[in-house]
Amino acid sequence: MQRDQLADFLRRRREAIRPAEVGLTEGPRRRTTGLRREEVAMLAGVSVDYVVRLEQSRSSQPSPQLLGALARALRLSDDERDHLFHLAGHRPPPADGVARLARAGLIRMLDLLGDTPAFVLSDLGEILAQNRTAVLLMGDHTAFSGDRRYLVHRWFTESATRAVCPPEERERHARQLVADLRAAAGRRSGDPTVTGLIERLHAASADFRCLWAEHEVGVRRADRKTLLHPRVGRLLMDCETLVTPDQGQQLLVLTPADDETRERLDLLRVLGTQEFPTEHA
Repeated sequence: MQRDQLADFLRRRREAIRPAEVGLTEGPRRRTTGLRREEVAMLAGVSVDYVVRLEQSRSSQPSPQLLGALARALRLSDDERDHLFHLAGHRPPPADGVARLARAGLIRMLDLLGDTPAFVLSDLGEILAQNRTAVLLMGDHTAFSGDRRYLVHRWFTESATRAVCPPEERERHARQLVADLRAAAGRRSGDPTVTGLIERLHAASADFRCLWAEHEVGVRRADRKTLLHPRVGRLLMDCETLVTPDQGQQLLVLTPADDETRERLDLLRVLGTQEFPTEHA
């Protein structure tokens, strides 16, 4: 572990990022153009004291999981992330071993959308970033690990994920998830990340096996869905999906489809995140 080099790299990357790049407001009294240590700690889910010790070359060796969290918090590129792992004395993970970073342009669009719920997803349905309103609507989905990162896996293995969708819409939603995964598998033929996910879903869910056997293919561009929120009730949302040219990432924007839903979303913003039921996250 190269403590001094690790400390210098983390400090310089922190100072190079403007708060707006990670969805934070700069405020009138900010002394530095970069992030504060407490902001990095908040984004990475670690203590401020540990960030301080890392930057002062006094820390123990950080785990791969912590390094992945720091890489996401500091918006590191793949090369920078690998360099971070090397400095900490770890072998860099495979390309998909750490959740890929949302593209900077898509992050800026999340900020511009403001009170409109929006997410950045990978082509496998992993949420890479979401704005505050999206967190209020669906919970924080950016901290999942393993197969739980993928919505399609949670849908077929966890009843709490399906509970946010009315029973009459669940079959249609399941078919859409499988058809979208089938399209991604076609684009990424032979990719072990995709084939492994499909194999594990086959082993975990009979419903998935049945739908996969039907060989339906389709990438969702626009949709209308109903969400059952535990605090404000039934929400009818129009969903628009914008796809990057290489189809690697998507921007999903949700807008209220009727006046009642618009009013309930306004109420949700007022209520904020206090006592958000974690089982629905």
